[in-house]
Amino acid sequence: MNLQALLGNFALILFILTVLTGIVWMLDVFWLAPQRRARANAALADYDARHARLAGEGVQMDRAGRNAIAENILRQPTWIEYSGSFFPVIALVFVLRSFLFEPFKIPSSSMVPTLQIGDLILVNKYTYGVRLPVLNKKIIDVGTPQRGDVMVFKYPKDTALDYIKRVVGVPGDKITYRNKRLAINGNALSYKKLPDYLDEESLTYSHQLAERLGNKEHLILTDDRAPSYVNNPDNFPGREACSYDTEGFTCTVPAGHYFMMGDNRDNSLDSRYWGFVPDEYIVGKAFFVWMNLGNLKRIGSFQ
Repeated sequence: MNLQALLGNFALILFILTVLTGIVWMLDVFWLAPQRRARANAALADYDARHARLAGEGVQMDRAGRNAIAENILRQPTWIEYSGSFFPVIALVFVLRSFLFEPFKIPSSSMVPTLQIGDLILVNKYTYGVRLPVLNKKIIDVGTPQRGDVMVFKYPKDTALDYIKRVVGVPGDKITYRNKRLAINGNALSYKKLPDYLDEESLTYSHQLAERLGNKEHLILTDDRAPSYVNNPDNFPGREACSYDTEGFTCTVPAGHYFMMGDNRDNSLDSRYWGFVPDEYIVGKAFFVWMNLGNLKRIGSFQ
């Protein structure tokens, strides 16, 4: 693993820090601290014996020095003190982030209007099963992604990167995209036209529609200036299950895989281009915007 991939894998960094600080903490508790205590006891015993001998000779000693001897010997070295202090904090963050909730920041506009650039979101790590951190191997099966879920996953072309898209197809689904409309297993999705969406940065409008995927309704954007066809899709694993033409594509989702699309349909690099997401690349289900420094009204749950 190169340095860039290592830095991109925050879970691995946390794991390494937890292990290292934990080793130092245990080393101190079970070995170094008892050794310091033994040395302190020996030094105090020697001090007491010398004090008793001198007292018998009529010499009075300052007893305050006794406490200073113990404190100096029992004091933790700085590297052990810091490691012991950081260990419970790092371990707690590692457990919370690995098994419960993980924060992410939205870096692009591919999920507009559902998620905006700069949204800080929370991802539920156990909705789709409990997984071993770093290895991302499922050990307890809790649930599986459902059509319409907003999911974070490892980018299949570079697993050091996390992507966020919407689950459009689950294993076995036949996904058809024609003229910017979806059909699943031969059933066309229902759409409701809404007022056009204004991109305040580019000052351009996009068509905004409410798309019903299963029992969930969410908003999508389309752009008349973009073609319906997929331009130059990759030769991804399972590519033979897809067919592309000038009006769109049809794909059958393989077992253990998912088909992902962004809500900003004509501005999203997703499964149409780079293929299916295997189950072992799943990170979790996104469900809540906990902060957007540029727009506090963004805080809240989303579909």
